[in-house]
Amino acid sequence: MPVIRSIVAANWKMHKTAADTAAFFDAFLPLSASLPPEIEIVVAPPFTAIAEASKRLRGTRILLGAQTMHWDLEGPFTGEVSAPMLLEFRVSHVILGHSERRAACDETDRTVNLKVRTALAQGLTPIVAVGESGNERSAGRTDDRVVAQTRAAFAGVPAAELARVTIAYEPIWAIGTGRNCDPEEADRVMATIRGSLDGLDETPILYGGSMKPENVAAYMAKPNVNGGLVGGASLDPTGFAMLIANAAR
Repeated sequence: MPVIRSIVAANWKMHKTAADTAAFFDAFLPLSASLPPEIEIVVAPPFTAIAEASKRLRGTRILLGAQTMHWDLEGPFTGEVSAPMLLEFRVSHVILGHSERRAACDETDRTVNLKVRTALAQGLTPIVAVGESGNERSAGRTDDRVVAQTRAAFAGVPAAELARVTIAYEPIWAIGTGRNCDPEEADRVMATIRGSLDGLDETPILYGGSMKPENVAAYMAKPNVNGGLVGGASLDPTGFAMLIANAAR
């Protein structure tokens, strides 16, 4: 297997104002200077805090992400945000297809695919989330579900472009519940995702779902786990720094 870059990405969801974001980076940036350089760090704050985060991250190694975007570059889409709007603030990554948006905002495989294509065309790195519900896992449909989501997300994307994307395997039943998928099983599912399309050999695949400083090393020890998409554990600067340090171990 080729050497694949390791990424820890923070998804703050609907947490932190611009003032909270400034305070987070005041605490986190001094800690980040001693974090392992081989771990790529991405932070995705809410839209209202992106300008503040962009200002704080200028000249640092920390990359800026967004939590979603529209597939059109402009238009009559009230409340939406476009790729050019994100690029203006030096956003480099965008999370697409998160299960919370699929469930609460009616995102579909089709709209995720449209967003992926736009992100790649605009030079953004999509972090595409796939994962099964508790009922789907109980019914033995985990593999079918994640393979179908992966293939749909990248439909029409040339295999050569897939090294530019990132995938996050997030078992829905583990997100924010404190229940994490066994590392061995997560690795098996992530290997299935990697084998679902030609071109994913060098694509980072992240685990998401109650990843914490205490369990990140067990995941990172697995061959198909290239990092994490971290929710609650990314909100505290000291804890997030500890998680990143442990990821390198």
